[in-house]
Amino acid sequence: MRTVYAARRDAPVTALAAHAPGVAVTGLAAGFHAVAHLTPGTDEQTLIATARTRSVGLHGMSACRSTGACAPAQLVLGFGDLGERTLTAGIAAVGDLLGGPG
Repeated sequence: MRTVYAARRDAPVTALAAHAPGVAVTGLAAGFHAVAHLTPGTDEQTLIATARTRSVGLHGMSACRSTGACAPAQLVLGFGDLGERTLTAGIAAVGDLLGGPG
């Protein structure tokens, strides 16, 4: 299982590097989630809504904050129950929204 989860952990990092290279990722050692730090000025809620129109479910960090604050714009990326192909395809589909070439 360690090999499976390591591949799932690496998939979003690799996909972000290819499709949204300006997005920093932290929290990978903490479990089955990572935090994607979006570029300043990104509207977290608009990004999430637009991603859903592309059949990609994203979750903003604002939902995890006691105040619900949307700044700084961050996404919580869960990878524990998704395969590498799904993770990669999802990030590729929204790369342009995250600040990459798409």
